[in-house]
Amino acid sequence: MKSSAKVVVIGGGVVGAGTLYHLAKKGWTDVVLVERKELTSGSTWHAAGLLPLFNMSYSVGKLHQYSVDFYHELEKETGMSVGFSVVSNIRLANCEYRMDEYKYYAGVAKTVGVETKFLTPEQVKEVWPLCNTEGLLGAIQHPDDGYIQPADLTQALCKGARDMGAEIYRFTSVTAIEQQVDHTWIVKTDKGDIACDHVVSCTGSFARKTGEMVGLDIPVIPVEHQFIVTEPHPEILERKKQGLPEMGVLRESDGGYYLREEAGGLLLGPYEKGAPCVYVDGPADDCEYELFNQELDRLMPHIEFCMNRVPAFAEVGVKEVYNGAIAYTPDGNPIVGPAPGLKNFWLNEGHSFGITAAGGAGWQLAEWMIDGEPTVDMMGVDPRRFGPYATRGYLKEKNQEAYSNVFTTHYPDEEREAARPLKTTPCYDRMKALGAVFGSVYGWERPNWFIPTKDYALTAEELATDNVDQVLWNQNFSEPLDGGPIVEKNSFRRSNYHEFVGNECKHVTEKVGLLDMSAFAKAIVKGPGAEAWLEYIFANKMPKTIGRISLVHMLTLHGGVRAEFTVYKTGPQSYYLVSAGAFETHDHDYLFKLKPADGSVDVQRVTTNTGVLVLAGPRSRDVLQKITDADLSNENFKWLTGKKINVGYATAEALRVNFVGELGWELHHPIEMQNYIFDEVMKAGAEFDIKPFGIRAMDCMRLEKSYRLIPREMSIEYSAMESALGRFVRVDKEGDFIGKEALIAWEKRGAQNAFATIEVHGVTDADARGSEAIYKDGKVIGRATSGGYGWRVGKSLALGMVKPELSVIGTELEIEILGEMYKATVVEESPFDPTNAKLRA
Repeated sequence: MKSSAKVVVIGGGVVGAGTLYHLAKKGWTDVVLVERKELTSGSTWHAAGLLPLFNMSYSVGKLHQYSVDFYHELEKETGMSVGFSVVSNIRLANCEYRMDEYKYYAGVAKTVGVETKFLTPEQVKEVWPLCNTEGLLGAIQHPDDGYIQPADLTQALCKGARDMGAEIYRFTSVTAIEQQVDHTWIVKTDKGDIACDHVVSCTGSFARKTGEMVGLDIPVIPVEHQFIVTEPHPEILERKKQGLPEMGVLRESDGGYYLREEAGGLLLGPYEKGAPCVYVDGPADDCEYELFNQELDRLMPHIEFCMNRVPAFAEVGVKEVYNGAIAYTPDGNPIVGPAPGLKNFWLNEGHSFGITAAGGAGWQLAEWMIDGEPTVDMMGVDPRRFGPYATRGYLKEKNQEAYSNVFTTHYPDEEREAARPLKTTPCYDRMKALGAVFGSVYGWERPNWFIPTKDYALTAEELATDNVDQVLWNQNFSEPLDGGPIVEKNSFRRSNYHEFVGNECKHVTEKVGLLDMSAFAKAIVKGPGAEAWLEYIFANKMPKTIGRISLVHMLTLHGGVRAEFTVYKTGPQSYYLVSAGAFETHDHDYLFKLKPADGSVDVQRVTTNTGVLVLAGPRSRDVLQKITDADLSNENFKWLTGKKINVGYATAEALRVNFVGELGWELHHPIEMQNYIFDEVMKAGAEFDIKPFGIRAMDCMRLEKSYRLIPREMSIEYSAMESALGRFVRVDKEGDFIGKEALIAWEKRGAQNAFATIEVHGVTDADARGSEAIYKDGKVIGRATSGGYGWRVGKSLALGMVKPELSVIGTELEIEILGEMYKATVVEESPFDPTNAKLRA
């Protein structure tokens, strides 16, 4: 066994094999894989081998798309069959809500080059003759989809990797992993130690045990997944005898199961409620090819739905029931990328669809490790999208929830209820008393919108689901927290909260509103090297005067946009940084990893110490002036400046900036003073009719200002200039900054995309949500990145990326929303108050 290598990959399942192969393929051939038992002896061996392209996550969808294409090439390259059966995948729709999901997804698919077809019930019967089509509205089909043999795929990946120089050590257990002072690693095994530059954890059910070796609490706990294999069915055998094609993978999403042919019979895989987490502390050290006892009672509702839809399933006996562990994360997506807090330790874990993702995850991880950046926006799978709140108890609840929601309709506005409320700000109860309907971000509860009266509840008619007898696994409303009434209906269209959010927007622009933004990620940077360091890691110039504020961006090595921060200069060599709450671990991990080793810069996380209340609207100055003796006049407190002021008996850093485009202040205050400040603001605002507003109103208003978000309008896939950030990217400033030379080179090569603000015409009940395809002359020329209704301008709006020549104001385009084509026009950036007169008032 080698005593040193460039990379040690831990885990010999399909994910580890895919990682090893792609590292070698990209040129790092001094790589080894260690597997404690035999290859594929973990969850890979009992996987059903499905290759679903359907996924609402852009990141996951791109990984799956690559894998399906790559597996064909792998077979040719290695000469080994991977058992790829391209039989297509058919997803049935029993209700309009499900069909809306498919229509939305079809638009996403067009923007990434994945082919889909819509089928009528009659066409479903043609391709799946054993299917009872009664009650069906139709289906969506992936012609290039199918299934594969997991063991064969793994062996082919391993052969390909070995052929390029990689080595694989089976029956080799990792006993410890130690990082050295120079950030290299020692991987200790029962066969000897391996010194290496990088470690990649691909350990599946063992992820938490692997994490413990390096001090990581990896947010992965497996869940039991069962599937049933039947005896052969005469009709399927007869089809084979006649040489008829195999019927595709059938998914009755509203019944919560998948079904495919298997050796002349059928293979049924339900996703039921109540499936428990397993291996909470990790499997036993001698675990190999392990299965659990079958629990068919949990599956009976799905089995009955399947029998109704495919009567042939009821006509054959059960040959085998598999019940094995499948890795899960709180949101059901894998974790692929750098581990937080550790240099050169990489995670490729939490794969609930590992067979499908293995190729793509290995591909992007190799890009990331070798080139320093991935080429696909990986925010949807980045390990740092979770934080310390994702504890063991939290994971048990959320991972079981994620499993049980595999087949539920993934509405863009859904809020899942497990493990909530978790992180609450002091004013949570006050907001709740005022009618807040909460959402969750990074574990924080924050108001999405406000119900008009305390006794507001949706009626039975509003909650009714079409074809209710044909729907098991669909729910078109958010569960209420604390057992209250159901107040929110989920939809891809304008939902029950649409008018209420509009009223919040109108109130803010006419009077004054209060928003809780305490979930912002916050840090203090200080020290003798603070300014020079910040100038290097950010593309904009740092504010030079104490009290000034700058919007800055951290670029990737390639010139894309990694993160966005607001920087407030609080003193000589002292700065306060604010970024998106959802990306706290991601953003702060980069700060700490980039921090100079000489001690000249100190970075302190202060998120949980500091609350943020946003006061916005034309009367915000009047409200705040009542409770402070600071001079708030425009002459003495200009836009994009901040001051420490008193708020009654309390103090706050008042920043004259916000994300809604109105006169206003963010009040950053000691968290223990929040309720006092909240009460003072509400009392002072009573005469001006102050009302709270939520995140959904803020999002509507930021669209009207063309404000960009990570990772929507700003992404590693778009250069900072393609995202129209030129006024924040100062290539003329002295010295270098991360991504500067690459950005200049990108500009010389020429832009492939351009940011555009788009008005959508003729919309009545469904605005763009983001990811919709944008057309010119019948061809896809871009994609929406965000969308919604602008209540202040009275227009349906979308932000998007299009071909540069089509970003000119006045260009006429089309956009597809839920299968319908709408005329669209490129309009001026910031349709509302383009001169920022309100912000500067």
